[in-house]
Amino acid sequence: MTERPLLAVDAPSLYFRAFHGIPESAARTSAGEPVNAIRGFMDMIAQLVRTRRPGRVVCALDADWRPEWRVALVPSYKKHRVAHGDVEEVPAALEKQVPVLLEVLAAVGIPAFGVKGYEADDVLGTLAATQPAPVEVVSGDRDLFQLVDDERGTRLLYCGRGVAKLEDSDNAAVEAKYGVPARWYADFAAMRGDPSDGLPGVPGVGEKTAARLIARYGGVDAILAALDDKDAGFAPGLRTKLDSARDYLAAALPVCKVALDVPLPDFDATLPSSPKDADALLALAERWNLAGSARRLVDALAG
Repeated sequence: MTERPLLAVDAPSLYFRAFHGIPESAARTSAGEPVNAIRGFMDMIAQLVRTRRPGRVVCALDADWRPEWRVALVPSYKKHRVAHGDVEEVPAALEKQVPVLLEVLAAVGIPAFGVKGYEADDVLGTLAATQPAPVEVVSGDRDLFQLVDDERGTRLLYCGRGVAKLEDSDNAAVEAKYGVPARWYADFAAMRGDPSDGLPGVPGVGEKTAARLIARYGGVDAILAALDDKDAGFAPGLRTKLDSARDYLAAALPVCKVALDVPLPDFDATLPSSPKDADALLALAERWNLAGSARRLVDALAG
């Protein structure tokens, strides 16, 4: 019998998606408090449990959404998303829902944690690297394509278009989409850049050129090494662009790579067949008008 997968969930990716995908007016308490992110997230987890049939589930959180070590390497990293100081710009209506959502997960019995100094991506990367296979990472963050590993049994369930339209991605899917194998995705992203994360990329090198370079030479280190070989076949203009970007690439590559060695806390990922604390879940459902979503989640656990 095949081992049932570990579902490693990028919680911020899903609750932001739920918040923006469901109008606040459509999900409120009797007092008018929005619960769209909570309901949407609960329904996503219920659907994932029902359709993927995992044996284990963990939700990863951002204990540090913009780690100092990444900012030290690339100061522009996520800078455009800072509200003040080093606090992420989060809609007030969403910010109030996250603590309630974490209470719901605790009542259900699904572990949810972050690790100081790391993003949720890094927690997911470490889960994928250290937990028994198979592992299915759930996220709308394309940076996590780098975790796909057919040999190890790690897939990305990419929900860029929602959980109902999951893209179940193995290495062939990553190559078809981006023209590079999953193991080189971080190198590809460092060269291409990513405005959503404040990563400028190499000027004049877009997706197609980055993919072509990786196909010919390999990752960033191999490409930079090839620059020193006058017979390596670079067009003069491209050689100049890459040569000028050496320092940027040396800094950006570790920023783009997901950490695989985060010190995880102790946790039990075993998927419960019923809520860990049914009374607490009932109280939360009544207080926050979550009865329908709670019922769907409980039914999925029992399935």
